[in-house]
Amino acid sequence: MSVNITFLGGAGTVTGSKYLVQHEGKRLLVDCGLFQGYKQLRLRNWQPLPVEPAEIDAAVLTHAHLDHSGYVPLLVRDGFRGKVWSTPATRDLAAILLPDSGHIQEDDARYANRKGYSKHAEAKPLYTEDDARDSLKHFRTARLHEVFEPIPGWRASFSAAGHILGAASLLLQVGNRRILFSGDLGRPDDTLMLPPEPPPVADVVLIESTYGDRTHPDENMAHELTTALNRVCARGGSAVIPVFAVGRAQALLHTLAQLKASNAIARQLPVYLDSPMAIHTAGLYAHHLGEHRLNARECHVMEHTATMTRTPDESKAIAHHHGPKVILSASGMATGGRVLHHLANHLPDHRNMIILAGYQAPGTRGALLAGGAPILRMHGQDIPVRAEIVQLQAGSAHADGNQLMNWLGALPAAPTNVFVVHGSEGASDCLRQRINHELKWPATVPEHGATWMV
Repeated sequence: MSVNITFLGGAGTVTGSKYLVQHEGKRLLVDCGLFQGYKQLRLRNWQPLPVEPAEIDAAVLTHAHLDHSGYVPLLVRDGFRGKVWSTPATRDLAAILLPDSGHIQEDDARYANRKGYSKHAEAKPLYTEDDARDSLKHFRTARLHEVFEPIPGWRASFSAAGHILGAASLLLQVGNRRILFSGDLGRPDDTLMLPPEPPPVADVVLIESTYGDRTHPDENMAHELTTALNRVCARGGSAVIPVFAVGRAQALLHTLAQLKASNAIARQLPVYLDSPMAIHTAGLYAHHLGEHRLNARECHVMEHTATMTRTPDESKAIAHHHGPKVILSASGMATGGRVLHHLANHLPDHRNMIILAGYQAPGTRGALLAGGAPILRMHGQDIPVRAEIVQLQAGSAHADGNQLMNWLGALPAAPTNVFVVHGSEGASDCLRQRINHELKWPATVPEHGATWMV
């Protein structure tokens, strides 16, 4: 019997990665992510999957970012009873991210109901913190290069993808086919993560294309931060940095520690990490030495570079600290979380600065800021944008077009097909054309919901 892949997410968009592999009546879901960004994408999170969760035999996650893992609590709540496979670090991160995601959604729903700005009679969370904690019971782990069977007879193994702690590419062997899922590939020169491993032999490849249409500049993140922070401090302003709690927050902490140690920025400049999720994540690096570039001492320094604000009261107290400061707070695209309150406090003042530290999916508040929006709507209010907006060019944790092509070019043999996923339509099609023209391989940008026999 044939092997089919149905693209339930991550097709024509960066978010919502879900790839349903079917063979001989068995079903495996590779990645289980939330849609983010434009409202029409976010509404997909509320729509039932075209297959009953109870009919999915197992799931495998390439990494813990919510656009790859954030749908797991819904899957379990709605009837999934199988195992969710990941690397150990991904499981550790999911134990932080998923409950936090449920907590934020509950908080946002309560706030909307209290303020009365929801368009519905009663705003409800997509899922709760309890739903997320229940879903963690389904996790099982496999280390890099360890062969495991998510479904009896289906062989799978992980290889390092860089990007964030625990991120992996997945090689799935089923029905005499070798299917390689790149996951999100990191940069060879990433501040924290080791380079992605070369890909193994595969018949079919699914390659991410977040930055498939561009090349990262040679700009150094330390230099970018130094220039921006010294400028905002000179005018007495503060910098708010929306951060991805996993990966970018820790990279920024590490860089800020280096800048202070070298006196590139003032040693006394207050830095706050206002994200319980990012705080917990920082502690994981010391438990996974060898999976990233930092040694034990550097992990310790990273964890003590900022004042860690864990409680809501500690978060609110930051506003009473006058004078220049740096606030790192999630979420990285300003889609929710504590950063919204910091943005509301700091956007109206021209002395302040908002530093965008990574990819901003179209339709998110971060993308609106990057695009020069004069007003940002948050919690039912329109906030004027007078602060300076800076987007770090060296902040991305994704490989660029050339790096993606280099990774593909390292395949030991040509695959029969390449599916270009996890990118905007423009980025995906640009990478598709390069694969066609430079590698002479067949490549396709699949449509959302399409099923392909591989």
